[in-house]
Amino acid sequence: MPGELLRTDVGDLTFDVRVDGPEDGRPVLLLHGFPETSASWAAVTPLLAEAGLRTYAPDQLGYSPGARPADVDSYALQNLAQVTADLMTALEIPVADVVGHDWGANVAWALAGWHADRVRSLTAVSVPHPAAYTAAFRTDPEQKERSAYIRLFWQEGKAEEVLLADDARRLRRMFGDAVPAEAVDEYVAVLSAPGALTAALNWYRAMSSSTRVDPVTVPTTYVWSDEDVAVGRTAAEACQPFVTGDYRFVELAGVSHWIPEQAPEKLTRAILDRIASS
Repeated sequence: MPGELLRTDVGDLTFDVRVDGPEDGRPVLLLHGFPETSASWAAVTPLLAEAGLRTYAPDQLGYSPGARPADVDSYALQNLAQVTADLMTALEIPVADVVGHDWGANVAWALAGWHADRVRSLTAVSVPHPAAYTAAFRTDPEQKERSAYIRLFWQEGKAEEVLLADDARRLRRMFGDAVPAEAVDEYVAVLSAPGALTAALNWYRAMSSSTRVDPVTVPTTYVWSDEDVAVGRTAAEACQPFVTGDYRFVELAGVSHWIPEQAPEKLTRAILDRIASS
């Protein structure tokens, strides 16, 4: 992945952050999901840099080796949002256009809901507002079935064993043919380090049905793909009521859950359109 690798301290945590684009460019914060790293933005960041933007893509809490707390509570959504805001401060980014995919989208929604002064615009990818997802999970049998994999992830020890067995065969299978094999190899290598997969799964284990993310007031684009196996149409189309700012829904046909890698040009166009109007 092009650009510069920074190591940035937030208290006693040290984050690895990939930075690209002109130093005076408008800052864009890119938040990856599970089970990936900041490298998932490798096809997007050069396009944003060409547009004159300065991108910051951290390996998030639990993924950066120097930011891997052991306690599950550290991965609660409230703390993930606060840590992200603190990381922005450490990077000297008072406000940014925020883009998040998968779990990174959850953090981005929370950041925009609870720290709106730090978010100029939001582009959420794949995962809708947490309230929309929760409502769909509770009322839509199809979404409940799509989310069944989470029950395995909640099982400490067993999930790690299952996902890493046989050269991480099940972990690799999650990506299908949408992500290049060398990228998958990198993700597997990162998550095979001692404690790394447990930290990544702790994002799921810290989930709480009592968490209520505020409605989002900032200009927002939600990008969803119709071949996403994890998030169905019911959840995707339930997102708009939880955004009070300008809202756009971008649907990508024939694209899987792994939008940043499978459709980087289309995603970049949605990001640039959102930034241009914010």
